[in-house]
Amino acid sequence: MKDLRIVFMGTPHFAVATLKILVENNYNIVGVITAPDKPAGRGRKLNESAVKQYAKSIGLNILQPTNLKNEDFLEELKALNANLQIVVAFRMLPKAVWQMPEHGTFNLHASLLPNYRGAAPINWAIINGETKTGVSTFFIDEKIDTGEMILQEEAPIDAEDNAGSLHDKLMGIGSQLVLKTVALIEKGKVETTPQIDSDTIKTAHKLNKENCKINWHDTLENIYNKIRGLSPYPAAWCTLINNDEKLDLKIYSAKKEKTTHTLDIGKVVSNKNELKVAVSNGYINLTEIKLPGKRAMDVKSLLNGYTFNINAQML
Repeated sequence: MKDLRIVFMGTPHFAVATLKILVENNYNIVGVITAPDKPAGRGRKLNESAVKQYAKSIGLNILQPTNLKNEDFLEELKALNANLQIVVAFRMLPKAVWQMPEHGTFNLHASLLPNYRGAAPINWAIINGETKTGVSTFFIDEKIDTGEMILQEEAPIDAEDNAGSLHDKLMGIGSQLVLKTVALIEKGKVETTPQIDSDTIKTAHKLNKENCKINWHDTLENIYNKIRGLSPYPAAWCTLINNDEKLDLKIYSAKKEKTTHTLDIGKVVSNKNELKVAVSNGYINLTEIKLPGKRAMDVKSLLNGYTFNINAQML
């Protein structure tokens, strides 16, 4: 058995489950590296990452470098004398960092690699209408998410899943996969397989305002998948034209209604209880949306205080 000294790197809530399971299984975590505190909210109060909050609560040693190539940071990292580094939802590491420990640096990625390499694998798997995804562990190399694979586990994407529910599902499965990976490294039994590239590999591009916008001329299925793939964060959006108002609104949940109609694409149909948008092969029935400056609310509550004109349209 190898005597492991582990440095853990991660920032968001997704990474906490893995750090927690390592701690609960009595692994020796000699350091935790996470993002610097960021000002957030109206008071611009400094916000600590989810990983920092957890690490602090159990007295782990925390480093928050702004620059991973900084000589002082590299010296501090070296002084921890770690022989394994584990990365979950952090950022790209320079070679000086990932090649430091004797047993290497491995990463947990929320997809079945080589598909969905990149920043938003959970979102894109749903947006693209996949019915399964999973988690992978691999040793880090020079490129993004291309290193030699260690373990992989599949998970179904249910018809009702959104990015939030799938995130939570993969967070649990992923933490268990990391535990299995560490056990293999500890016993000296790791076998890796190279990732095989092909022209059909799907990518998990970074999300931005442009690729989160709904195209109402797309199919019913694709629009529905986009809404759930971006919910609850960062949320799909579109522009509403209602009388003289032009508002950008966010859509958090919807149902699909397959039917034929003769309405223009994007036309808004509303009554006391429902709000739907005409698309090429039916309607997207909106169930939770957010108008600018308001909180997100279910459509029935919105319709109590907001009126949609007969000519209202989504762009």
